[in-house]
Amino acid sequence: MSSIKVSHFEVSERKILLRFIDFLMVCLSIWLSVEIFQLRYFGNLGNFYQWSFVLGFYYLFFATVFELYDLQKAESKYRIFKNLVPATFLTLLLFLATPVLTPSLPQNRYQILYFYVILFVLLYIWRYAYIVLISAPRFYKRVLIVGDHFDINNIKKELEKNNPNYEIIGYIDTDIDNTHINELKRFKIEAINEVVEEEKVSEIVVTNSLEGVSSLLYKKLLPLLKKGLIIRAYTQVYEEITSKIPIENIKNDFYCYFPFSRSNQNKLYLALTRIFDIIISIIGLLFLILLMPIILMVNLLGNKGPLFYSQVRVGRNGKHFKIIKLRTMIKEAEKQGAQWAKENDLRITKYGKFLRKTRLDEIPQFYNVLKGDMSFIGPRPERPVFVEMLSKVVPFYEIRHVIKPGLTGWAQVKAKYASSKDDTLEKLQYDLYYIKRRNFFLDLRILLKTMSTVVFFRGQ
Repeated sequence: MSSIKVSHFEVSERKILLRFIDFLMVCLSIWLSVEIFQLRYFGNLGNFYQWSFVLGFYYLFFATVFELYDLQKAESKYRIFKNLVPATFLTLLLFLATPVLTPSLPQNRYQILYFYVILFVLLYIWRYAYIVLISAPRFYKRVLIVGDHFDINNIKKELEKNNPNYEIIGYIDTDIDNTHINELKRFKIEAINEVVEEEKVSEIVVTNSLEGVSSLLYKKLLPLLKKGLIIRAYTQVYEEITSKIPIENIKNDFYCYFPFSRSNQNKLYLALTRIFDIIISIIGLLFLILLMPIILMVNLLGNKGPLFYSQVRVGRNGKHFKIIKLRTMIKEAEKQGAQWAKENDLRITKYGKFLRKTRLDEIPQFYNVLKGDMSFIGPRPERPVFVEMLSKVVPFYEIRHVIKPGLTGWAQVKAKYASSKDDTLEKLQYDLYYIKRRNFFLDLRILLKTMSTVVFFRGQ
């Protein structure tokens, strides 16, 4: 079998490519404005590098907030246009608001509008080209799933849902009694070399976990590995493309999945995180004080009753504490006992819906962050009655209590509000991923995604 190299872009490569070319388009917009369109706003290119860096930095920030680097959204012309408009507008607005780092405002203010059009058009043309060319099927990763016994339908659903550029060309299941009704081709293990060659397979995903592969699979896969073909475990691929821990695949080898981030014991990281928590909680509480007159007035009109409410939650190491929130439900909402909030919950008032969508109801919890019961980022603090119930039915649920709960977190920005066991299981997978990979970069991603949640009113 000849070694075939198939061109494709990994998820990380696509995101890097998007950011890199975006930055080049920002630089090009300044150059075109001066050299081609002769806008007087920039005068000349004497400070070209400084202006490019500042404008590029602002744009990359707002592009992240408006999810222009979400690969699934990056393949939609409509979503790109919809999100590019506010991202470029706010970028230019901030650029104009920092005159020390940027050019002086021109006498002809229309020149600013002309520059905005140039910036927007360049970025949209590039993003359109990305959709047409880079996201084309010829750059999809062609994957073959192999194993001794597995549910191909579930694997196909998970991989293709989370990575739009994943193309599963078929599968090999050595268990002849394991039959699935699906649209994929099922190949024989004896023909694996021909399948890899003819189908131009770029990666093989192995489903087996603790027990390892059978001797038959081992003998067939090892020669392919020696020839340079990428062969990876499904659990590794799943975690990489979904940003979740695959709990359903964790068995006796659970310790392999929880080599928790060194940041959880890193004193410098923990100290800086605490300093950040204190600073942001003070800012948050000051913001609450400024909004208090408006909140009080609206609460009297549209949400009659107590303004705040407190509730016992489970914190780090199972310690109980009381959180404080703005009330979003009717009075005596749980007179029949504790229950999950759900979509279109009739107990939530109209004003309460607004508070939840904007996350304003969470602001009083900055007091808990300041006290040290919570951190700004971490798993959502849950009620003791639900923790006790969920610990019995959801494996590894209590592991989320090894760190402080958070006002926001990876699960909060990636998954919907948990109103069932399945929702809770998904959120736990995100929480465990965060605990495992916790670091400054992931915290920054969560901060930016939290901004996106507020911007798009996705709070629950």
